Amino acid sequence: MMMQLLRSREALLALAIVAMIVGISTRFGAFAAPENLTNVFNDTAILIMLALAQMVVILTRCIDLSVASNLALTGMIVATLNTIVPGLPVPALIAVALLFGAAFGAVNGILVWKLDIPPIVVTLGTLTIFRGIIFLISDGQWINAHEMSDSFKALPRVVFLGLPVLSWVAIAVVGLFAVLVTRAPLGRAFFAVGGNPDAAVYTGIDVGFTRFMAFVIAGAVSGLCGYLWVARYAVAYVDIAAGFELEVVAACVIGGISIAGGIGSVGGAVLGALFLGVIKNALPVINISPFWQLAISGSAIIIAVAFNARSERNKGRVILKKAEHLV
Repeated sequence: MMMQLLRSREALLALAIVAMIVGISTRFGAFAAPENLTNVFNDTAILIMLALAQMVVILTRCIDLSVASNLALTGMIVATLNTIVPGLPVPALIAVALLFGAAFGAVNGILVWKLDIPPIVVTLGTLTIFRGIIFLISDGQWINAHEMSDSFKALPRVVFLGLPVLSWVAIAVVGLFAVLVTRAPLGRAFFAVGGNPDAAVYTGIDVGFTRFMAFVIAGAVSGLCGYLWVARYAVAYVDIAAGFELEVVAACVIGGISIAGGIGSVGGAVLGALFLGVIKNALPVINISPFWQLAISGSAIIIAVAFNARSERNKGRVILKKAEHLV
């Protein structure tokens, strides 16, 4: 039982996170304090949600490099709307963010599905387009805290049962994705399409539509995160979350989600995001510049992909050995 647990990617990642926290707390005891760990989770909440969004796309053998730009664009849209109609209820603004985010995700999905353009090319293009649209909407200007309504800024910070609402939203999203990938037919279709697209067709799964839905879901979550990011930090501008897509992909691959598709778990994505979150929060404590975060994320991607590839290759060898034995 113990050996099986240690072979689990999620268990090893959880142990690595605990080891980091313990190691840092030996020098800075306050780091492991419950209040600080709550702050770490809250700081990582948006990364957790975007990692889950990216996960469903990667499961289908695609990738969405536009999630951070989608977040920035939807954040600018709702912030602008809030300045124009300050009395608009926050739930309505969240609905707008979800709808616009899903629509931007649908653009990616249609281009991949109907025009058969490689996902990395599509999303690199829309990454730039979304940033350009932000500039057109804002004319390059910032929307600052004093221009936003108090209710708009308050929601992510409201504390409920010891956690900010932002953290509770992340927990709810984790629960929804757990149900999606383990119980819903669409979730099973994500794995089938990523595992073997040709075989998925013979089981009656529409590969193109399944990938389209993955992009729509990723877009909707990005839109939600757009509101949460802008409201929490009380600022909207062109370069919000610039480069954040690298951290999102890093969280996925660290969590064991295979870039080749068809392999991954909600727990892995969450732990991958928390791993990066702990590192990010630990950098100032150990006197390392936060600007190293991108370098660390990039290195983590390379190491994790190499580890994943080796694990998958070893599994293939075991299958071949069994086949040879049978012959």
